[in-house]
Amino acid sequence: MRSYDIFTPEAMAEPMPLLHRIRAESPVSQVPQLGAYLLTRHADIVAALKDRRLDTANLGKGLERLSAAEQEELLPLRRSIQLWMGHTDPADHVRFQQLLKRYFTPVTVDALRPRVREITHELLDAVAPHGRMDVVKDLAYPLPANVIAEILGMPTGDRLQLQVWSRDILAVFQLADMDRLRQAQRSVLEMQDYLRVLVEQRRRQPREDILSMFVAAERDGTVTEDEIVANCVLLLFAGHETTAGLIANGLRLLFDNPDQLALLRSDPTLTAPAVEEMLRCDGPAGVIVRVSGEPVEVAGHAFPAGEQFYLAMLAGNRDPDVFEEPDRFDITRKPNRHTAFGMGAFYCLGAALARMEADECFRILLDRFPHLRPAYQRPDLHVAPPLGHRLVTLDVEF
Repeated sequence: MRSYDIFTPEAMAEPMPLLHRIRAESPVSQVPQLGAYLLTRHADIVAALKDRRLDTANLGKGLERLSAAEQEELLPLRRSIQLWMGHTDPADHVRFQQLLKRYFTPVTVDALRPRVREITHELLDAVAPHGRMDVVKDLAYPLPANVIAEILGMPTGDRLQLQVWSRDILAVFQLADMDRLRQAQRSVLEMQDYLRVLVEQRRRQPREDILSMFVAAERDGTVTEDEIVANCVLLLFAGHETTAGLIANGLRLLFDNPDQLALLRSDPTLTAPAVEEMLRCDGPAGVIVRVSGEPVEVAGHAFPAGEQFYLAMLAGNRDPDVFEEPDRFDITRKPNRHTAFGMGAFYCLGAALARMEADECFRILLDRFPHLRPAYQRPDLHVAPPLGHRLVTLDVEF
């Protein structure tokens, strides 16, 4: 088992060459800076995602690398994270899944298509007279932000503030410095205070939204107010942050592969498989973290309890043993057994919603702006270690 540095400037700027080499040389490897092991083969990642002995690595544990004084300062943030679905114990995770799953089934999500189309057209109407836009600011972020806010029951006028809070909270999912974590904590606490007011309103006047469902569950003793506001913070963040990345990164992939863009323009029925290929090539999570809850064998190696594993989704989804010409962006690829939304008990609750939003967005965007083209020299990428990045802007002309 070899050790690798995935934090070199070259690897952070473009990780795939190193990930291909790691997969070939040592599919299970050590990353000293993380004090963890890295998995890079598709088969090993799938097995780890399905293994109940590997728990989700509570994000709060990532804060344990800080000093004692810094951990104490961020205690309110850690307490909130400990209540997030997927970062609690398995029983609590199932409890929240049971409450929420009816809102995110394919049938329920499909009923939202007309509203997603309406919001997409409204956003494009606003930029159409200018002949250009920043896809990140003008489309990729506000579309899913408006959708998830409506599902939860958040007032329309407050949704710009949601995006500000959400960008701050992103630091929790990255190896961020203390200043960014302090800002993330402030935003989490502000959002929780904001949500407590909405929860009180739903106690007096219930509606057909997730907040009202949570309030009804609170009356039944199924959840507490602290759990409601903490998990609404998570849903508001996760419900649009990953979809925004999918839309922006997906459009960049189309620009980088003009033959595939031309093919999609000529045949819009390929939009759904195109979204799957976007997820495979540049999905929302570069890595997913797991921790062994008991002694376990991973990829033929024995490990004690308490070891952390970074599942390099980016590497697994480009494994040549599973995907022919894995670095080629091919919107007709079949089959496409990527793991962009995870797998097993912790499969992404919002996967169907993200797919539907991206599908509608690309269909409408390419139909309304047939001459859509990039207006940048190089993509404005922000590196988010380990193995992550996000587009800060994506300027286009039409």
